[in-house]
Parts: sequence; C-alpha cells; structure tokens
Amino acid sequence: MYVCLVTQNESTISMSANLTTKPRLTTAQIWNMSVGFLGIQAGFALQNGNASNILQRYGADVHELPNFWLVAPIIGMIVQPIIGHYSDRTWNKLGRRKPYFLAGAIAACFGMMLMPNAGVLAAALPLVLMGAGMLMIMDASFNVAMEPFRALVADKLPTEQRTLGFSVQTALIGVGAVIGSWLPWFLAKKAGYADTAAEGLVPENVKWSFYLGALLFLVAIVWTLVTTKEYPPEEQARYSGEPEGGPEKGGLGLIFKDLANMPSTMRQLGWVQFFSWFGLFSMWVFTTPAIAHHVYGCAIDDTTSQAYSDAGNWTGIIFGVYNGVSALYALLLPTIAAKIGRKKTHAMSLFLGGIGLISMYFATSPNFLILSMVGVGIAWASILAMPYAMLAGSLPAHKMGVYMGIFNFFITIPQIVSGIINRPIVKYAFGNNAIYAIVMAGFFFLLASLASMMVKDEDDVVAGSN
Repeated sequence: MYVCLVTQNESTISMSANLTTKPRLTTAQIWNMSVGFLGIQAGFALQNGNASNILQRYGADVHELPNFWLVAPIIGMIVQPIIGHYSDRTWNKLGRRKPYFLAGAIAACFGMMLMPNAGVLAAALPLVLMGAGMLMIMDASFNVAMEPFRALVADKLPTEQRTLGFSVQTALIGVGAVIGSWLPWFLAKKAGYADTAAEGLVPENVKWSFYLGALLFLVAIVWTLVTTKEYPPEEQARYSGEPEGGPEKGGLGLIFKDLANMPSTMRQLGWVQFFSWFGLFSMWVFTTPAIAHHVYGCAIDDTTSQAYSDAGNWTGIIFGVYNGVSALYALLLPTIAAKIGRKKTHAMSLFLGGIGLISMYFATSPNFLILSMVGVGIAWASILAMPYAMLAGSLPAHKMGVYMGIFNFFITIPQIVSGIINRPIVKYAFGNNAIYAIVMAGFFFLLASLASMMVKDEDDVVAGSN
C-alpha cells in the first residue's frame, strides 16, 4: 500500500509506495476491451469518405468544404477534455469510462441515420446547413464515445503491454474503417443499390451504408461493455498510485491548470500531432474532389455525373485500403518498436505516409492510388498508436482521462488551422484544384516525421532510443 497527501491548495501528490503491480491482461481481454473502437471507426470512416460528397450534393462549393469540416475539431476540442475530466471522477454500476461509451454510441447512431436524410428536415434550415448540423451531432457523439477508450487502455494495462494495447486498438480501428469505407461501394456494385441521385439528394447506397454503420457502432460498443471489467477506484489506486480519496477536487477550471502543467513529452508530441493532423484533415476533405478532377477528368464543379459518383465510391475503396494496411501494420508495431524504439518507428511510418500522399499527384489511373494508400496506411497505424504509447508513460495515472482529452487539442487545433487556411489557398493559389492540397498534406507528414525524432520518450523499453 501507499500513503498519499493532497492539500487543498496544491495539486502535488506525494506518495511513498510499494505499489501493487498491475496484472497483465490476456490477449483476449486486450482485444475485447478495444472492440468498441471498431464500431467508432466504422462511423468515422463513413463520415470521412462521404461527408464532402454529401455536402457538395447539398450545395456546398469545393472551397467551402473546410468550413463544414471545422465542426469536427472544434467539437472535439471542447468535448474531449470535459469528458476526460469527468470520466476520471465517475464511478457507477457501469464503471468509470463505460458510461460515456454507451451515451456517445446512442447519440452517434441518431446522427448517422439523419446525416444522409437532412432533406427531410430542410424546411427548417437551408439543406447544406442542415447537413452540417447532422455532421456536428455525429462529431460530438464520436468524441464522447472515443475519448475514454484511450484512457481505458492506460487504466488497464501495465507499461510493458501498452504498446501492444494501443496497437490492438489500432488494428480494430483499421478493420472498422475498412468496413465503413467499403460499404457504399459494396452496396452499389454488389448489392444493387443506386449510387446516383438527383441534385440535393443522397444515393441509396450511401444512405444504407450509414444505417448499417450505426448498427455496427452500437453492437461493437455493447461488446466492450459486456466483456470488459474496469478496476474500481480502490483497486486502481493500488495499481497506479491514484489517490484513494479520489482525484483532486475542483470543477472544469482544473482542465486549464492541468494544461499549464502538462509533461514535457506531451509538449514535444504536440508538434508531431500538429503536422500529422494538418495533413490528415486536408486528405479527408479533398480526396474525393481531387481524384474526381485529377484522375477521373471531372470538371471542378461537377457533382452529379456518373464519373463523380465513381470517384466518390473509389475514395471509399482507397480509404478502405489505407485502413486495411493500418490494421495489418499495427500488429507489427510492437515488434518494430521493440527493435528501434517508438519514436523512430513513428518517424519512419510518417515519412512513408508523406511519400504516399505526394505520389497521388503522379497517379495515371485509379488503381495507382492503391499504392499511394499503402504509405498512408502505415502512417495512420502509427498515428493511432505510437503517440499514445509514448504519452501514457509520462502521465499521472489519476489524471489519465483529462490528459488524454487535453492531448486532443494537438489533434483538433491543426485541423482548425487547416480548415481556415485551406479555403483561401485552394481557391486562390490552387484554382480550386484539390490535388495540390493533397500534395501539401504529404509535406506536412514529412515535417511530422522530423518532429518525431525530437521527442524524449522516457518510458520506452528500448535502451538508448531517447
């Protein structure tokens, strides 16, 4: 056991301990606790692959797309630290993190069913604004469900299993994203659902993809709820040195205090995350219009032709490819990281992702883009695992949730910056030719690779890898 002292005016916690060693989990337990992320990412993949398509069908111009996509990072920046703060302080019959999984899943299903049917409610607002509202509901719900999952891995796993835990989570993210990315193509080409629609309407294959994605989301979350047991507060205290009396008392203002006191490793990872997520946001927003014009030969303002629908469906396919690659590569990450260290593994992966994005400029056919997405998939796997594995070891256990939420600032801020500056860049510098935004995203990945080498990963098990 240990003794802990918390003063009312100071957040410093002094502990003397022979802490009980946190038990290692079985492989099945590690997989079960991450199944919910499969459903979350299936929903994200449907959003990432189809939101630009849907919003253009609702009347948005290509250079306006970043404005609508800003909803996601703004909502995430607000929601995730708050959810992290309160999940650190929650304990009820469902557990500590699990109540937030369930609430987020139910709300996300609601948003996913309404997004492709915004026209039903369009009498209240212009169609494009109604679509943006549904996008906001989905984003808020995804963030409520997602944030506690990162903290759950850190709560449950000892240090030596964290890289494996985040890698398994990434593998399941990849599987879910493949399903979400390929559903519209499968329903159109294999199940016979229509993939074209009149102006202002969403094709049937996309609608039913969102319905099925919502069902998968809910089932996957329930799987984790049923199969995973969280440590109660007193047991978590024995394993991780959390205060037995509970976290530091205080309201949401503590988030700003924790932000000011973040560990140095977290600050260094912030630059890596900034460059990575600037590039990812650009890729998600502009891939469909980029390949529609650059590869399929569509006019820049074309959103109703069969060629544009084919480009949208192919975006889903290649997004499924990069997510499939990420699922496989994630299983290799623990081995690679054990040999060369986590930060070098991350730097190498980001470099390959940057090359993959830049190569899209040289695509001569849709099939060429599959090769481009291999590099993106390698980077994506590492982005979802390595920063969190490096971060978790630098965080105080009793603030794991709030710091995982604060870390989301380094994901949302670059997306907001990307959304703000991409609009004038794409419109005036690139002449609405979105392929140049993809190339720019590749160069941001290369900057992230360089920044990764500057991180001091004190928790890495590889000697000399800092």
